[in-house]
Amino acid sequence: MAFKNRLHRSELAVPGSNMRMLEKAPHSGADLVFIDLEDAVAPSDKEQARRNAIHALNEYDWSSCSVSVRINGLDSHFCYRDIVDVVEQAGDKLDTLLVPKVGQPSDLEFVALLLEQIEAAKGYKQINLHALIETAMGMANVEAIAQSCPDRLEALVFGVADYAASTQARTVSMGGVNPDYHVLSDADAEGNRDVYLGNQWHFAMSRMIVACRAYGLRPIDGPFGDYSDPDGYLAVAKSFAALGGEGKWAIHPAQIELANQVFTPSAKEVDRARRIVQAMEEAAAAGQGAVSLDGRMIDAASIRQAEVMLSKVEQIERNSKQEAAA
Repeated sequence: MAFKNRLHRSELAVPGSNMRMLEKAPHSGADLVFIDLEDAVAPSDKEQARRNAIHALNEYDWSSCSVSVRINGLDSHFCYRDIVDVVEQAGDKLDTLLVPKVGQPSDLEFVALLLEQIEAAKGYKQINLHALIETAMGMANVEAIAQSCPDRLEALVFGVADYAASTQARTVSMGGVNPDYHVLSDADAEGNRDVYLGNQWHFAMSRMIVACRAYGLRPIDGPFGDYSDPDGYLAVAKSFAALGGEGKWAIHPAQIELANQVFTPSAKEVDRARRIVQAMEEAAAAGQGAVSLDGRMIDAASIRQAEVMLSKVEQIERNSKQEAAA
């Protein structure tokens, strides 16, 4: 696969209609910036936003992050011009296109075919795809979508807002908790019962993550609407990371560092991973298949987990050095 070795801890959404935000975006500290031509742009501003995106891609320095464009959906007449105009005029600056409301493999195959033809005509390098899973149809077909365009599809993104609308879920905030989604403890002697909130998106997140990991894709979580609630953002991001997620959107610059924090392994985790690798190397040298570390058994599965974490840490450190040098 022609993937860049890029990080996706934080993905900043920037409206294509807002030039001031576009100017600041390349140096925001996000791992990836996507210029949004879809939901963040009013219909009357779509064409100007497209021109703004082309200008930003060509004129700004994107060397500190990856850059993408979220095109309009395939159910919109804006879609084909987004692909043709942006890629023909600025495709050599693009890392990926973000395709919204992907419901079936043919949605991605359409975009991939257009990209292949434009790349061939213009002599561009391959532009990869990110697919938004944000409809009931998309989630029902998520395994098939994950297997489509294997040389170009790079990540799946859980789009909670449109997914809630598609499934008619009752929500009170974008990506946050719903107080009605809870269970009660048994009553105590006085008849009191504790309330335990749940994450109503747990199944959808988990299903998408499993599809990603099965087919070598990166699972990314979408927006958390209340950017004045850092604790709420952290809670959702940590739950996604615990399931195996790799990054999360930031719809406001204040959320970038929160995402980077959650999806960067802690010093304690890194230290343990390194000690696991060392312990297993010593065990292998002694002809042992499993050993104990800190009172817990570790085996081949443990070393695979540790190696994945250390590889990500090396990537983060390498990117940090490149940004500092720039």
